[in-house]
Amino acid sequence: MRSDDDSWDITESVGATAIGVAAMRAAETRRPDALFRDPYAARLVEAAGSGWSHIMRAQIAAAGGTEDRPVYSSLAAMLIARTVYFDEYFAAASAAGIRQVVILASGLDARAYRLELPSGTVVFEIDQPKVLEFKNSVLADVRPAADRRAIGVDLRQDWPKALWDNGFDPTAPTAWLAEGLLRYLPGEAQDRLFGDIAALSAPGSRIALNIGRGRREDSPAMRALRERRKRLLAEAGITLNLEELLYPWEGRTDPREWFTAHGWAVTAGDPVNLLADHGREQPEAARAELNRHILMTATRGDENR
Repeated sequence: MRSDDDSWDITESVGATAIGVAAMRAAETRRPDALFRDPYAARLVEAAGSGWSHIMRAQIAAAGGTEDRPVYSSLAAMLIARTVYFDEYFAAASAAGIRQVVILASGLDARAYRLELPSGTVVFEIDQPKVLEFKNSVLADVRPAADRRAIGVDLRQDWPKALWDNGFDPTAPTAWLAEGLLRYLPGEAQDRLFGDIAALSAPGSRIALNIGRGRREDSPAMRALRERRKRLLAEAGITLNLEELLYPWEGRTDPREWFTAHGWAVTAGDPVNLLADHGREQPEAARAELNRHILMTATRGDENR
């Protein structure tokens, strides 16, 4: 169970979820019609141990999301949709002249390595020290595409000071990312995080994020998905209960409402339409789960914070 001061290595607790997401990116990268390519994902997963390599092979085997695997595609489709959405978000931020990026709870995110970022871009990655140490070690021989600055600090601590200490410029517009993060924070910690981001954001800054609303559907398809996940983890010798790691949606502020109330312009994304626009129509069983998720971008104008 979670506690207010818990911490983790890459193969433990919340850290382990980053390996599962990296396995999905590796599986998508192997597809001939891949919507993105992450050449470092498989390497990171394999470095986490043979159990996780087993999970990745299962992801690759199921990567087609075919009609006989609808319970797999409902989960994978959301992870793929959000990856595409955030990749496009960074492309738009770069085109708008933003050269300062902050990735919160960066996990095994490899965008500082795999995206084409303009010269002069600085990418700050914030996460638990052990998580960043793992990624730094595995990718030690790879040159980032930008000035990457890894900051090992818990987001429940004074991370703004750590950001400043590593050269963050609060007068420059920033592209923030909170991918797969918010449900791992209590509601009050989420709002505190938003307040810190707003206080550090110069005019023209923007943030992209995602969060799942409410509880997962308790349909036969979703129960089958949970059972399949349990079997895969057991086969791999991995103990992980995702539901125990998440804080509830109930009682927290909808991020769209928070940023709108604080004067930011909010644009919502639609994962179903996003995937369809990229040639990935989803079966009806997957659409209900996709529609449970929020994808959004908020941009700060010139008004007071």
